[in-house]
Amino acid sequence: MRVSEVMVELWRLAHGRTGDKGNRSNISVIAWDQAFYPLIAEQLTADRVQAHFAFRRPRAVVRYDLPRLGAFNFVLDDVLDGGVNDSLNLDSHGKALSFHLLMVSMVVPRHLIPLLRGPVT
Repeated sequence: MRVSEVMVELWRLAHGRTGDKGNRSNISVIAWDQAFYPLIAEQLTADRVQAHFAFRRPRAVVRYDLPRLGAFNFVLDDVLDGGVNDSLNLDSHGKALSFHLLMVSMVVPRHLIPLLRGPVT
């Protein structure tokens, strides 16, 4: 990281929406500002998301880019303990996984700090 950059959590750049069907979760990441889209595109790869969710052992992670919406949709296979109806673990449901993804650290140029959500540090 350079002096001209700061490290922040993804929730400061984007918000998330989540759904689940069976044993598959999809997590949408929507940039708060279009200026964040290229940063998220570069840093939040399918491989990085798969590594971040390694504790859930996803079989596959696919990223779909939605540049006109400033968003990404990640589809994670086999991460819900068999699915909502098969699992006794409520925390494994898709809704909880979106918050976990928004905790990923992101490198942001200092000139974009005024666009971040949350307190200025």
